[in-house]
Amino acid sequence: MKKPIILGLALLLAGCGGYHKAKREVGRSAAPRTISAPIAITPNANTSAGATEASYQAPDVKPFANGPIQRACANSDRKARSRELCGCIQAVADETLSNSEQSRAVGFYKDPHSAQEVRQSDDLSDERFWKTYTNYAKSAERICR
Repeated sequence: MKKPIILGLALLLAGCGGYHKAKREVGRSAAPRTISAPIAITPNANTSAGATEASYQAPDVKPFANGPIQRACANSDRKARSRELCGCIQAVADETLSNSEQSRAVGFYKDPHSAQEVRQSDDLSDERFWKTYTNYAKSAERICR
């Protein structure tokens, strides 16, 4: 009886992201953060030696969220923007940036030169923000491209 209960609890924790997520959220706003991504399984026919086998492969689905960075991205004049890319970038931002850091990053869409000023600033808070922002940008590049 213990094994099914422990297995059920492990699956529940794995499904919700586990304990580490709660620790990471300490000090951030209490607003819920969700990433929505449809999950679909499509059959791929595989024929070899006259036999037909159906194999299933999940499509490459990127996370999506609405928020301030998604709106700024969608309203920007960048050529590569798309609804999917902007939503994915927002989803990554929700996982890596606080609300105030997201608000600050929105300014980079309106005034790209301000990003250069923050990057070159000697102010300690600007340096901390820039390190966090570059980690977010690397994650967004890896996940959304």
